[in-house]
Amino acid sequence: MKQLFLLSLLPFIFGFLSCANRVPKNNDTKPNIIMIMADDLGWGDVGFNGNKVIQTPALDQMAASGIILDRFYSAAPVCSPTRGSFMTGRHPFRYGIYYANVGFMKDQEINLAELMQQEGYTTGHFGKWHLGAISDSIPDGRRGGLGTEYLSTPWNNGFDECFSTEQAVPTWDPMKNQKLKNPTRYWLAPGVYETENLEGDDSRVIMDRALPFIKKHAKNNQPFFTVIWFHTPHSPVVAGPQYCDMYKDYDENKQHYYGCITALDDQIARLNKELSALGIGENTLITFCSDNGPAGEGGGPRQYPGKRQQGTTAGFRGRKGSLYEGGVRVPAFIVWPGQLKAGTRSDFPGVTSDYFPSILGVLGLKVPETRPYDGIDLIKALRNEDKKREKYIAFQSQKQKSLVTQQYKLVTIDSEKYELYDMLEDPYEENDIAASKPERVAEMKQQLNEWLESCKNSDTGNDYK
Repeated sequence: MKQLFLLSLLPFIFGFLSCANRVPKNNDTKPNIIMIMADDLGWGDVGFNGNKVIQTPALDQMAASGIILDRFYSAAPVCSPTRGSFMTGRHPFRYGIYYANVGFMKDQEINLAELMQQEGYTTGHFGKWHLGAISDSIPDGRRGGLGTEYLSTPWNNGFDECFSTEQAVPTWDPMKNQKLKNPTRYWLAPGVYETENLEGDDSRVIMDRALPFIKKHAKNNQPFFTVIWFHTPHSPVVAGPQYCDMYKDYDENKQHYYGCITALDDQIARLNKELSALGIGENTLITFCSDNGPAGEGGGPRQYPGKRQQGTTAGFRGRKGSLYEGGVRVPAFIVWPGQLKAGTRSDFPGVTSDYFPSILGVLGLKVPETRPYDGIDLIKALRNEDKKREKYIAFQSQKQKSLVTQQYKLVTIDSEKYELYDMLEDPYEENDIAASKPERVAEMKQQLNEWLESCKNSDTGNDYK
């Protein structure tokens, strides 16, 4: 009887030993996080938002596996401020990144990558940085080599590994024809920049560094936080011959613009394939957006001309540089298998400032209460299928100011005349209803002014005391 009893326990004993000796898989741990951003990509430049010409099958497939965000905003109509909001959850006017190539990421800011490190993640940044100079001694880009005044590097902002440029580079042969006094380099560490494998498509050059990072840490069962900020389709817009040939029925400018976006899409296909091969796709959260609307004529106070800037806003008013919708409403989606409903679209308003609290929410962390934040936990709102955003989204860029609620948008382009639009009825901002709703204008103007004062207070350094 004793022997029979022991035999009956064997399955439980072997099961216990198997569990005790099992190496935890990535699927048993925190989700891997990949956050992707394009540069100057228009809302209408992708297939998942209705473009019938530019081929983006991999992005379309990835978007279809998650939630497409029809009403997602960049925190600014230009790149550097948006990137700051991405990393901090705060509008960049709170810490001095007022425009492109202005200001830098301050040490006192609580940075998303730094918090991810504290949570046991290995962190990597790949592509365009644009949040400060990356070299204090070597002339590089616009601000490198000028000492420590503008120095703010990826490795000083929470990234364990990087392959990063200070600013934009050509989308083909990125180290050539930069049209700058000082060339922009791909930096790896203090004083160390890459010299190999820098020819051809720039998006491929970036992905060639991001994929080994992902593969290495996935195989080590180490959760990773990967930020991939492509330069495409920012100028200089150049596509390789094979990509131009795909659009040979269009003029040369369109060939290059359309072609470089499809080249980026090919790298998304590589990413999808690698995640599948590693078996970690089900435990990986992916975000995608653009840093602002498409460049070209018709933007804000400062125009962004360029004959190859062929992006489309799909009818939204304005372009890069403008606080009208075309300058800040950007293509975006979030993928989190098993956690977010796949194959859906949402018109819930979101903004790049939401990334910080959203990722903290994924990890069960609260946003630090020591300073004001401008974002919300967007993933929580999407999972709960919230119908209305309670916290407004505010903007400031040069003389332009704006405040967006679930239904209304107050905007002033020249700081004198305020316009009001019903975003549910008039998303293309064709009918200014300010004169017919003076009370709504007054209420939203007061909210906007209170927010502006809050930003001024933050910008003095009071948040750091």
